[in-house]
Amino acid sequence: MEPRPKLSRDSTAPKVDATEYRSLVGSLRYLVHTRPDLAFSVGYVSRFMEAPTEEHQAAVKRIIRYIAGSLRLGCRYGREKGATGLVGYSVSDLAGDVDSRKSTSGSLFFLGGSPVTWQSQKQTIVAISSCESEYVAAATTTCQGIWLARLLSEFSSSDAKPFVLRVDNQSAIALAKNPVFHDRSKHIELKYHFIREAVETKKLELEFVPTEFQLADMLTKPLGRVRLAELRSSAGMVEVPPGTMA
Repeated sequence: MEPRPKLSRDSTAPKVDATEYRSLVGSLRYLVHTRPDLAFSVGYVSRFMEAPTEEHQAAVKRIIRYIAGSLRLGCRYGREKGATGLVGYSVSDLAGDVDSRKSTSGSLFFLGGSPVTWQSQKQTIVAISSCESEYVAAATTTCQGIWLARLLSEFSSSDAKPFVLRVDNQSAIALAKNPVFHDRSKHIELKYHFIREAVETKKLELEFVPTEFQLADMLTKPLGRVRLAELRSSAGMVEVPPGTMA
């Protein structure tokens, strides 16, 4: 289960042992490599390593209880029928960090229906609209997608193929496809406009996906039990039957 929201560095709760807190969070970070459902929550509590309090430690213990109740949960990889291309999902919240008011970007890539890479990361700028927040997240995800496409091309000794990037914000898609700089976008750092060039050179195809089908949603915000379970299942995470684990 995800940590409770609205944690702050300025917590007035009693301090806890920072070394123990960092050890717990550091151990949890290893699980993120195999558990995309933990990416946001572990990244969230990692923001308070400098001066953790009892509130922060309670969030960490909540993550541990969630892990204890889902020990057999993991990603499934197998042969998939149909399309085997690279498909990515990009999403962000808006001003989710109560201290800096920065947003959190989430990206999730599938190859042949199986998750191959995921990331939950606080953005480096303060977005002033949901469109800008989603645009920045899509630009960051595009860089990851192009790298993955090139890596796959080296395995097959062929040219890199375009990948599909699914975004749930129509305004961000329109901004990425618009080569003109106007008042609504000229303040955005130039490096994030890289996605426009990628769209023009057909390195990726942008697709709109409704929010209810945005699989990367669990990488940007706390979710309820039902919604989290739905996204885990859609992202290829399954319960391993007893007796099948080494």
